[in-house]
Amino acid sequence: MDDLLADFLTETNEGLGALDVALLKLEKAPDDRPTLSEIFRSVHTIKGTCGFLGLSRLEKVAHAAENVLGRYRDGSLRVTPEGITLILSAIDALKVIVAALEATGSEPPGQDGALIAQLDAAWRGEPIGGAVPAAAPAAAPAEPEPFIDPFEVAVVPEAPAAEAPVPEPAPPPPAAAPAEPAVAAAPAGGGGPVAQTQTIRVSVDVLEDLMTLVSELVLTRNQLLQLVRARSDAGLTVPLQRLSHITSELQEGVMKTRMQPIGNAWQKLPRIVRDLANELNKKIELVMKGAETELDRQVLELIKDPLTHMVRNSGDHGLETPEQRRAAGKPELGRITLNAYHEGGHIIIEIGDDGRGLSVEKIKAKVLGQGLTTEAELAGMSEREVQHFIFRAGFSTAAAVTSVSGRGVGMDVVKTNVEKIGGTIELRSVEGKGTTFFIKIPLTLAIVSALIVEAGGERFAIPQIGVVELVRAGGGGSTIERIDQTPVMRLRDRLLPLVSLSRLLRLDEVPAPGEEDGGFVVVTQVGPNVFGIIVDKVFDTEEIVVKPVAPILRHVSMFSGNTILGDGSVIMILDPNGIARATGVGADGPAEDAARDSGFAGSRSTERTALLLFRAGDDTPKAVPLGLVSRLEDLPADSIEVSGGQPLVQYRGKLMPLVPMSGHWMPPAPGTRQAVLVFSDEQRAMGLMVDSILDVVEEQLAIEGAQDRPGFLGNAVICGKVTDVMDCAWWLRQAGDDWFKPTSTATSPGKRVLLVEDSAFFRHLLVPGLTAAGYEVTAVDTGAQALRLREQGAMFDVIVSDIEMPDLDGFGLARAVREGGLWQELPMIAMSSHAEPGHGQRCRNAGFTTDVGKSDREALLSALRDSLSIPAGF
Repeated sequence: MDDLLADFLTETNEGLGALDVALLKLEKAPDDRPTLSEIFRSVHTIKGTCGFLGLSRLEKVAHAAENVLGRYRDGSLRVTPEGITLILSAIDALKVIVAALEATGSEPPGQDGALIAQLDAAWRGEPIGGAVPAAAPAAAPAEPEPFIDPFEVAVVPEAPAAEAPVPEPAPPPPAAAPAEPAVAAAPAGGGGPVAQTQTIRVSVDVLEDLMTLVSELVLTRNQLLQLVRARSDAGLTVPLQRLSHITSELQEGVMKTRMQPIGNAWQKLPRIVRDLANELNKKIELVMKGAETELDRQVLELIKDPLTHMVRNSGDHGLETPEQRRAAGKPELGRITLNAYHEGGHIIIEIGDDGRGLSVEKIKAKVLGQGLTTEAELAGMSEREVQHFIFRAGFSTAAAVTSVSGRGVGMDVVKTNVEKIGGTIELRSVEGKGTTFFIKIPLTLAIVSALIVEAGGERFAIPQIGVVELVRAGGGGSTIERIDQTPVMRLRDRLLPLVSLSRLLRLDEVPAPGEEDGGFVVVTQVGPNVFGIIVDKVFDTEEIVVKPVAPILRHVSMFSGNTILGDGSVIMILDPNGIARATGVGADGPAEDAARDSGFAGSRSTERTALLLFRAGDDTPKAVPLGLVSRLEDLPADSIEVSGGQPLVQYRGKLMPLVPMSGHWMPPAPGTRQAVLVFSDEQRAMGLMVDSILDVVEEQLAIEGAQDRPGFLGNAVICGKVTDVMDCAWWLRQAGDDWFKPTSTATSPGKRVLLVEDSAFFRHLLVPGLTAAGYEVTAVDTGAQALRLREQGAMFDVIVSDIEMPDLDGFGLARAVREGGLWQELPMIAMSSHAEPGHGQRCRNAGFTTDVGKSDREALLSALRDSLSIPAGF
């Protein structure tokens, strides 16, 4: 296959994939002229290139489709759903021919006369009727992989020249046209013209080779660091630090070449959902959020199939028919929601539907029928534990297996595939309301940060993303106890089950008396389960290169790979998921059990809060909620620049403002480093310059003292010392960004506030401030979780809710509250980052008492004071 044909196949595959998305967008907005123009140009380009290469069959189908699109474009023919279906069938036929061309190097034999006849009839304005001839399966056609899987490096685009109108040719025979750099259709939800982007195509093999070389460079860097530590050679320290810095930057740069938007894995889903809705006679809306969230290409490839399977499950057995939804009091249009976002070095993917949910009673009956457990054991299980039976192999509650899917069928395969890449999968389901799956996966599989430990004289690596905390056993630390010969540890009112790594791997089957009184416990979490791994020593964290497990060891589920340390030693990488499966351990705290069984995981202000302690300006320790800090950085002095008196740093491809806590700032001396707390939310970031990081602790946050110090909420006793508690809103405003708006403080001691906010960032921001003002705060992250609290009889004095939330937004929550029930008369305050005309009236129409700008703490406190003074029955 020559290079010209290979380039054609690559571009055509990309163009055909983009056409699916663009045509579905056009179906929803038939008057979207920019999208229609881009579709026409893409098909025109494919047709012209076919003529140049002598691909007559492809050219005829593309030409017939182009004729219809031409009439759509000039307005002489109206865009209809039937017309879009016909064009999609032509695209499917093109895909089949291209796939065969890629496999054999020549066009396959075949007849497209029936399809071309229908396209010609549509071009003449005749009604479109009957089944559309299909050259590929009607539902979810399989797209061929491109000949070269490219990474595209974006170059600043030039404004596209206006395209001259293409004369409308008669149907067949097709006329050849010159080839046109094909343009991808506008992303769904747009509406403006789409700029063309010039790209450079790089073979994936080249990128993989680069990644391998960088991996070897990281190993060499680690070896040099190990040698310098052993010899204490001051002459090598500075150049080695520079080498380490360059290596880290190179590693990050190459990793970026492997990062792709998760939207690439979602590209086929709108078409799949549309065809599924037509096949099942259902009305389905697919909502996709966070499509721009990036992750490693290798991970992306591995999750494509599980995502497709789960979306088809939701459409087939999750969502009801329009008649069933009307009978249940739901809108006929069912919704499937996809959401992706970064959280703590992971990607969280949510796949949810507002359908019938999982029937716990059906699952119980199926479990007993298959003999998976006894009736007595089943009676002692929580609802969440019962629902998790759907992940068992071959388990399904569907009455019959359909041609599309069966909820439960294949979920064991989905779970296995997710766990293969170090991920976990959880679910929340309420019968009659819907089901949401939560997939948590690592950003990358190539180079990860790991904790190096020792057990039984052997060293091992534990991926840092799975480590919750380290606890010293004995010697003044927590004590290891035994319950029925099983080691456990009491950790902050939780009984934590433990696993001895040396015993598990049979490295030391007969420990010396009192051995477990020393050492360390690595607290790790697998899904909702938390347990500890007993190790003898803890060394340090290292960036390690992940190598696959040798075939001879693949049956040992406790290992996920191996790596080479700086001293040349080969060690195994432990898999917490495999350890949990092999030992059957896992613990949930009592509060967490109750929360999960009721379907929510709120955070109460009376519970312990994870806090980051640091020093800045004076000797008094300072504290900030750990969940609010996205990263801790130790920046070289020479990386800090000044513009207009404002210190800045080039951080992850953008300029990040730095704010000194000491009140005055002098540039650090050359060769020194600056500790920085990084706060970020979506596209914004701010660095707070501090003197030193002290510790991470978990304490009950009881804020007292004066609140008139700018930048501080007050004081709290933390670890036995008086500590200043930061007012994060004040410091973020100092960065000059639009995080907050300037705004009377009022306290209302003992009043109970329900905070509904899907952003963890803003929950961490608001809960301490409201607590400091004297409120008792319960925070949940969705409207559905809030309504579950109402069903359980929880009572509050006021509800504060965000507007923009997944699944059930703030308007929907307000309407549900006002429909009746325990909270019908409660005052409700809306928070929103948008203030377009009519927004306040829309909030009041939905049932809110008032609305405030999001994160405007002082305005919120004022609104709380005013709302709580309003008598019931407002």
